[in-house]
Amino acid sequence: MAFFQTPPELPRALDDDALLLRWLRRHMPGDALAVVEPELRAAHGDALALYAASQVDPHEAPRLTSWDAWGKRVDHIELTSLWKKAQRVAAERGVVATAYERKTAEHSRVHQFMLAYVLEPSWHVYSCPLAMTDGAAKTLLASGNAALAERALPRLLSRDPARAWTSGQWMTERTGGSDVAISETLARPRDGGSFTLHGTKWFTSATTSEMALTLARPEGGPPGGSGLALFYVETRDEEGRLNGLQINRLKDKLGTRMVPTAELLLEGTLATPVMGLRDGIKNITPMLALTRTWNSVCAVAAMQKAVGLARDYARKRVAFGATLAHKPLHADTLAWMVAETHGAFCLAFRVVELLGRDEVSVATDAERALLRLLTPIVKLTTGKQAVAVASEALEAFGGAGYVEDTGLPQLLRDAQVLPIWEGTTNVLSLDVLRVLGRGATLAPLRAEIERATASAPSGLEVPARAAREALAHAEAWLADTLQRGHGGGGALEAGARRFALTLGRATELALLVDEAAHAERAGELRLSAVARRFARSAIDLVDDGLVEGDAALILG
Repeated sequence: MAFFQTPPELPRALDDDALLLRWLRRHMPGDALAVVEPELRAAHGDALALYAASQVDPHEAPRLTSWDAWGKRVDHIELTSLWKKAQRVAAERGVVATAYERKTAEHSRVHQFMLAYVLEPSWHVYSCPLAMTDGAAKTLLASGNAALAERALPRLLSRDPARAWTSGQWMTERTGGSDVAISETLARPRDGGSFTLHGTKWFTSATTSEMALTLARPEGGPPGGSGLALFYVETRDEEGRLNGLQINRLKDKLGTRMVPTAELLLEGTLATPVMGLRDGIKNITPMLALTRTWNSVCAVAAMQKAVGLARDYARKRVAFGATLAHKPLHADTLAWMVAETHGAFCLAFRVVELLGRDEVSVATDAERALLRLLTPIVKLTTGKQAVAVASEALEAFGGAGYVEDTGLPQLLRDAQVLPIWEGTTNVLSLDVLRVLGRGATLAPLRAEIERATASAPSGLEVPARAAREALAHAEAWLADTLQRGHGGGGALEAGARRFALTLGRATELALLVDEAAHAERAGELRLSAVARRFARSAIDLVDDGLVEGDAALILG
């Protein structure tokens, strides 16, 4: 009889994820857990149904119809069938609303992001509009603009799929992505305090959203970032017509292909200022900080999916007389993937935990300082980890990992957006330096790592020491570089990525040691093995011998 390989199955989030429930039961009080755990199990049922639907046509993509049969411009984007299902599930499960309903008080952000974590592997990055919707809700709340909040928030936070809105975030223009200060979009005043926007937004994700927050320069305003203002836009008018928008094209992207990403022409788009007519970049910061947290949680979910599929396949695939799971080298590779994923999980959900405490004003000053420092660090660290784990997962399947029909290449394509969107690794590394340049110090991070490693048992002494020493080396490098004069100059910038990744990986290791020590006291040794495996990967990436001019010499 001919042989046919049994394909891998999606892991069961609450049963196959050894860290998830243990982390929840440690970090959430019983009354909150009694609310959260049943909701996660219900969401997991939705995730399995969505995953099955995604396998019917994994290459389905949104379609743009620019003209109707009689030549009228319509610019209609038809979403995929999976995304339409995801819209309903996301609203009904309150994936955005949960954070604002605060049924679990300071644990509401953990509650929310656990829902996102469970659903993310199944709905082809529907987290994209949800992240921006969450960011828009938080930005409008922080703005003090009661009129806009009253209009938009009931829709952004609705659990009714027929009423719920999502939001876009339009920042990237032809002039560049991260350097938004050189935006070319102009805002022209109208009677009554509203404006019309004129320009091109080169890359707008989730373009089918009902509203968006965007940046534009009021006419006559000064150049640079300070001259930009933050505007609220509804994408359609009361009759359903596009609000001065023209969809030039949908972007043909490497991954996240179900996300309708478009290039927009703004020709008189009616808009309302959110917070005055200056400092738009500063005013959109709440959205950026939150979407970076979403990016991190989604990175961990993507890693967990890749690891789960690879582990399931290793139990089924027989080669050279045994399953791959029983091949020591393959098992070691999978162990590395698990360790990276667990480290990323600990860091991402520590940030989520801090965010929840900050939002209900129970965070200490030290916790708030730690949150500000860790927000760019968690995004840049987990983004790079997700790509590495996805790449290794494809290799774990051999040739099948390279064949589109298996659906496996999507793991790597979708992961690659994570280090790019909402600030590349280099941009966020410089953001870490900016935080430290504004009077902040690494003291909150040092305290966090010392706290997490203080009670490490003997079997975890080596990983605990590796985390502390990596941080100490990073601190020494920063101090030494700054002492050279001129704020460190090019040497500081050249080493920023190594510095930031060291902070991220050292913190991951410390938090993993903390979870492992807690588990070991209960007689569970698996996480201790994970922590030791993670410590054997590169944690300290700082390079004391980096010659500042070498890169220029190499590049000629």
